[in-house]
Amino acid sequence: MLLPLNDEHFMKLALAEARQADDANEVPVGAVIVHQDKVIARGHNQKERLHDPTAHAEMLAITAACEYRNDWRLTGCSMYVTLEPCVMCAGAILLARLDRLAYGTADPKTGACGSMHQLVTDPRANHQVSVTSGLLELECSLIVRNFFARQRNLGKKG
Repeated sequence: MLLPLNDEHFMKLALAEARQADDANEVPVGAVIVHQDKVIARGHNQKERLHDPTAHAEMLAITAACEYRNDWRLTGCSMYVTLEPCVMCAGAILLARLDRLAYGTADPKTGACGSMHQLVTDPRANHQVSVTSGLLELECSLIVRNFFARQRNLGKKG
């Protein structure tokens, strides 16, 4: 399948967000939301900093995009995220009516967009999201693997 030429560019921006999370000792996940080839929102995991289990990259990016558009509906928008969204984030993606989701690497433990569940493409839902997976997969998986390897070496859990 041919991908739009700018997919790699936007995923690199999501990776830059993931690096910010990594630098802050957060699980390194980054997200950007794009409308008409323009980034309208960015986010990276901030659960530790904000003491908030909902402060995932996707949730923060959705909140910022809705504020930018002054609307809870993000029709016409695409999200680029480095790790496959969890159930909470997949639900928010559906509720926000995003048109498209592109993610870098699968999450076999909590992924809700193809790995464990397929929420965003479920035909029973009132909205479905077009999904592209494996975008810059190696880079996206390495940042997460390296983070958890460091955590294990320090005797911490992520």
